[in-house]
Formats: sequence, C-alpha cells, structure tokens
Amino acid sequence: MTHLTDAGLWELTHAARRGLADDLSGLEPEQWRAPTLCPGWDVEHVVAHLTAAATVGRWRWIRSIVSAGFRPAVHNERLLLEHLGGAPAETLSRFEAVTDATTAPTGDTAAYLGEVLVHGQDIRSPLGITTEPAIEALTATADFFARRNFTVPSKTLTAGLRMVATDGPFAAGAGPEVTGPTVALVMTMAGRHAYLDQLAGAGRDVLVQRLT
Repeated sequence: MTHLTDAGLWELTHAARRGLADDLSGLEPEQWRAPTLCPGWDVEHVVAHLTAAATVGRWRWIRSIVSAGFRPAVHNERLLLEHLGGAPAETLSRFEAVTDATTAPTGDTAAYLGEVLVHGQDIRSPLGITTEPAIEALTATADFFARRNFTVPSKTLTAGLRMVATDGPFAAGAGPEVTGPTVALVMTMAGRHAYLDQLAGAGRDVLVQRLT
C-alpha cells in the first residue's frame, strides 16, 4: 500500500492531466471523433468529462446528481455537455485550463487521480498512443481500487484474488493470483475488458467471468 499525502496525490493528478493534454495536442481532427473505451463517448466527450470532473465541487455535485434523479449517466452527460467546446481545440483549451485544479466533490483524492488515469487510457488505447502514466500514480490508484468500491466496483471485482503487478510494487488481496503490468491491473479493475489479454495467473479466468 502506498502512503502518499493528499498533496502528493494531487501532484500526480496534475502531472497525469498535463501528460494527457500533451498527447491530445498532437491529435488529428478525425481522431477527436474516434471511439474510446467508454461506450458512446468519443475522444472529445471523454476530455470534456475530465474537465467537468476538475471543476465540480461537493455542493455542485450534489445539486447535479439530485436534479438528475440520482442517475449517474444523466448527471455525467449533462456536465460533459457544459464543457464541450465549439471545436476540439476549444475543448482541449478548457481541459488545459484545469490541469492544476484541486476541485473535487469529496476528499477521496486517489479516486480522482484514478479517473484521470483510466480515462486517459480510455483515449490512448484505441488510438494506439503508447504513453503510460507514472508507475507511482498507477500504484496509488491500484491500491485505492483494491480497497474501495467508489466510482467503479473494483473491490468487489477482485474479491478473493491476489492482484500482483509485474512492473511495480503493487500487490493486494489473497487467493488465486492475477499478474500483469500495473496499468493493465488498474484498467481491468475499472472494468475495461481490453486489458485482460495483458493479465496472467490462476485468477485471470475468474476476472474474465466476472467482467462478462
């Protein structure tokens, strides 16, 4: 388990946002319309969602989810649309403006770091962009995902399994092992089937069954 301070987690979040913004700055216009690992969202939608996530505090989040009838999909879609620009360049500019923000609905900073990491890979993976987040950031997210069901049911998904990174210090749980790169463990714990092929071990089949 990592022992980063809240300030340390925010530093990693800011670095992850800046890294993603750098990758986005090199996209061709048609790539902004490419599908991502988030069903129904193209690249520009995911970027707008991340901008929304960096600008919504506790009370704004509560008002939004209540007015959405406690339907997270409606809540997320409405906030996303608020942060879409008139063109991808404007959407990117809005995201770049919040890279160093520390606004969040709760104090679960590791969860919001994880949101940036996961959605960054949601964009990069289908586009073939090979950038990966820092191993320290991935490890902090994996630790949180193993301990908590928050925005994703990661703890439930990995219950009774031993998750072990092959490229970093992350290890958690007890039971049949699931091994692989930390990024693949994080993305799988976030429910992304696309990373299952990077995993191995006796517990992998259990994850496949749970995800499908």
